[in-house]
Amino acid sequence: MRSDDKITGVQKAAILLISLGPEKSATIFKHLKEEEIEELTLEIANTRSVTPQIKDTIINEFYEVCLAQQYIAEGGIGYAKELLEKALGPEKAIDVISRLTASIQVKPFEFMRKTDASQLLNFIQDEHPQTIALILSYLGPAQSAMVISALAPERQSDVAKRIATMDRTSPDVIKEVEKILESKLANLVNQDYTIIGGVDHVVEILNTVDRGTEKHIMETLEIEDPELAEEIRKKMFVFEDILLLDDRAIQRVLRDVDNNDMAIALKGANEEVQNVIFNNMSKRLAVMIKEDMEFMGPVRMKDVEEAQQKIVNTIRKLEDSGEIVISRGGGDEVVV
Repeated sequence: MRSDDKITGVQKAAILLISLGPEKSATIFKHLKEEEIEELTLEIANTRSVTPQIKDTIINEFYEVCLAQQYIAEGGIGYAKELLEKALGPEKAIDVISRLTASIQVKPFEFMRKTDASQLLNFIQDEHPQTIALILSYLGPAQSAMVISALAPERQSDVAKRIATMDRTSPDVIKEVEKILESKLANLVNQDYTIIGGVDHVVEILNTVDRGTEKHIMETLEIEDPELAEEIRKKMFVFEDILLLDDRAIQRVLRDVDNNDMAIALKGANEEVQNVIFNNMSKRLAVMIKEDMEFMGPVRMKDVEEAQQKIVNTIRKLEDSGEIVISRGGGDEVVV
């Protein structure tokens, strides 16, 4: 297996579960979502061999993170950092704490999350696009969507691009912005860096805004930054989102999808998605694809993802041509 610094989070989790044994792993599975269980199960099945060194490293990493979480629960981040420095050394302590930053830190701009969207818009619409992007990176997708939809068209794509390309922001900058905006939460930002924004965040926002705003932003990004636009587009509609389609749309999609691609794609899909697909096929075709899935045996996750992406691309083409409608929660999705 590859060196531990190149192992993905899913691979680490699979190795940890293998190391813990079936009984403990089964207990952990009870607390996971169905799709997470499927992903981990496939990864475990595809894990052939692990060196003792890598196994020990992953177990130690898991122990250190659990230790940090315990210390934080007992006395906060400062207390955890102090104890971890004594146990692991300064550099290791910072590394462990930084891994937990996104999940343990109380986010800045908390007061804005309790503010009405129209009031929030009046509060920040005259700020620099980078400042707006910073604030929206900390707000929920629904609230951010309402704000970005109300911005002037020329500012929408600018702000969306800044959110997508944002990576890490110094707490000094955040504190300064909060100070300008009369924030009451500056004292909560006490980490070296905090991960914010990113493509996933802007995707959540675009999946919530109305279709017109989404289309304008994506068309502008395709001109200004085609690579970023493609990265966003790949994440905007995932295979599992086929549940957002009505029966007629699913039946239209199935006419353009290769049966072999569908069989491979469904190998990595949850039961709900499988049922929706099979219910919109003829009984004969459903039986045939189920047999194909059974006879093909284990399938690499890479092949599953490629097959699912082909189907997603087909869905996008049909949506762009107006043959199907994807319900994303925007106000323009009502069909009469």
